[in-house]
Amino acid sequence: MRKLVVLLAIMLLSGVMLVQGQEGDVQRDGVALAIYNQGTALVQDRRTFSLTEGTNIINFTDVASGIDATSVTFRSLTDPTGTTVLEQNYVFDLVDSTALLQRYLDQTINVIATDGTQYTGQLLSGRNGEIILREDDGQVIVVSLTNVRDLRFPDLPGGLITRPTLRWLINSATTGDQQVQLTYLTSGINWTADYNVLLATDNSTLDLNGWVTLTNYSGTAYTDAQVKLIAGDVNRIAEPEVMMDMVRMEAQAAPAADGAVAQRSFNEYQLYEIGRPVTVGANETKQVEFVAGAEIPAHTFYVYNASMPFYGGVLIDQYYGSTGITDVQNYLEFTTDEDGGLGADLPAGRIRVYQEDVDGAALLIGENTIDHTPEGEDVQIYLGNAFDLVGEHIQKAYNLIASNVLEETYEIHLRNRKDEGSVEIRVPEHLFRWSNWEILNSSHPYTQTDSNTIEYRVEVPAQGETVITYTVRYTFPR
Repeated sequence: MRKLVVLLAIMLLSGVMLVQGQEGDVQRDGVALAIYNQGTALVQDRRTFSLTEGTNIINFTDVASGIDATSVTFRSLTDPTGTTVLEQNYVFDLVDSTALLQRYLDQTINVIATDGTQYTGQLLSGRNGEIILREDDGQVIVVSLTNVRDLRFPDLPGGLITRPTLRWLINSATTGDQQVQLTYLTSGINWTADYNVLLATDNSTLDLNGWVTLTNYSGTAYTDAQVKLIAGDVNRIAEPEVMMDMVRMEAQAAPAADGAVAQRSFNEYQLYEIGRPVTVGANETKQVEFVAGAEIPAHTFYVYNASMPFYGGVLIDQYYGSTGITDVQNYLEFTTDEDGGLGADLPAGRIRVYQEDVDGAALLIGENTIDHTPEGEDVQIYLGNAFDLVGEHIQKAYNLIASNVLEETYEIHLRNRKDEGSVEIRVPEHLFRWSNWEILNSSHPYTQTDSNTIEYRVEVPAQGETVITYTVRYTFPR
């Protein structure tokens, strides 16, 4: 403590003004957050300091502990040409028991054990979960940290701080109040989109509500912040310059309406701005609604996908491709197009689908994630496996006609055990043995969806079965 006092006296005598950034010593003028859904945020923090002409030291406290110190920029908004930064430091040697033990090596401390026993002696070590003391009589005492109730030190050693602090050595051309702006990137703060969908009992329409979920583990709170959320896959190679340019450009855009969440395109991304100040507390999760739609046309469909995908090589092993899959998958599909009733982009996130039971209680029928989906695109959500639908994928014939020609026949059995109502089941068949193939015969019409996949769509009656049969010929290179 005496060394710290001497250091401060030397600084004052040499004409260096120390300006503390503690609460109450400075005026906090506002904070803005640009949060990316990749676990990163760009923070703009404005505060007013009282500076003197000449050299000043500014301590900027309450910054995020997840700060990227290489991304920090300091700028005077009051006198940008007359205020220059001579030196910038990020001080993060915070007070904790480990730091204190390291600072007090070879000095005298007091240790009180959980049973009330008190030990006083010279600290020899505070590592590996134990404290080693040498008492005045030379006896060495080892106390496990798990058995320590209190640690008592004479005072707080110089250099330790209670909060992460950015410290600048500033040269000011004038004396007076100046508003300064700090900009930096921090990890530990993220946002995701969460969607709740209520599907009509006949599966023909749905109601959708989308929520922004903010999670803040960055190590500080942001009070009454202007919050912008960027949806998209941002390349982070040149992250400080790119992201700061994005926020500077966004500062010129029109603000959102009070309380609403405004959506707009920004560069190759979508930006959502909350139109009111938002307090994002430390270690807090907060939700804000940003999109809603009612009676959006929708439908469910079924998929039986039991064939192996094509991987790019010749496969002549007869039994390769026998998957044994019998599950028929259940999907929900709707469009984000305005004509479909939603007319909105959907950022990547989690989507939960509910449906009302006969008594009106909503039950969860499926949960999944969606990727960034622009307006006008279709959304397909895998809900789960249908209980009353069963498929079988059976190899009926395998003939290696020549060293480079192979014919194979499959039967696909689709059974509907529902008491009433036929269903359509989509059956993608991956022609996985080679890229040069030809369908010789087929019991049902099909469409080719890509270079190695055909798809059947067949009706299966209630308490009935539909069987698809096809033969494919592969011709391999000699």
